Amino acid sequence: MLKQERADYVLRRLEELYPETPVPLDHTNPFTLLVAVLLSAQCTDVRVNLVTPALFKKADTAAKMAKLSVEEIDAIVRPCGLAPRKARAIRGLSEILLEKHQGEVPADFAALEELPGVGHKTASVVMSQAFGVPAFAVDTHIHRLAQRWKLTDGRNVQRTEEDLKKLFPRETWNKLHLQIIFYGREYCSARGCDGTVCEICKTLFPRRKTPVQTKK
Repeated sequence: MLKQERADYVLRRLEELYPETPVPLDHTNPFTLLVAVLLSAQCTDVRVNLVTPALFKKADTAAKMAKLSVEEIDAIVRPCGLAPRKARAIRGLSEILLEKHQGEVPADFAALEELPGVGHKTASVVMSQAFGVPAFAVDTHIHRLAQRWKLTDGRNVQRTEEDLKKLFPRETWNKLHLQIIFYGREYCSARGCDGTVCEICKTLFPRRKTPVQTKK
């Protein structure tokens, strides 16, 4: 198959497997989604969802969060790992939202990426899932699977994002981002598949015998 043919097959098959794509991180508004995505760095969505109810009960808006001390936030989010750094970022971004954005999360990539603890991936998730703006947030699953499916050379996540955006229609990005994550977790995990085991890998590369060494 040519690269575009592989991409077309992936899109069709993932739509069959995952016609519905609920957002994995529990949230009630753009602010709680932003905080949840920030907490998910180097932490599972399951653990984040166990931690955030206590945090959001105290503060589910930037105004309320800015009233909490870093120590209070730290004590709640500690199970997510990197707690001191994340707590400072959550408090800091809350203050900036109040100062510059009337307490609201801006629907703007540049403004989001200016916030403490918010990189391009986090901004992409918020833009796509909170505001419906087409974006392709590349996490570890997507970066790895795109290499196994030879949709990118895996040089870095920026290159992977650029390559995937060229291969898939813009209107599919937000849903496809989640579909690839779901597939990676269920069938093509780091331990579960090396590029030769799962259904999509075997369909795309039926003659592949050598495991794929992916770049982080």
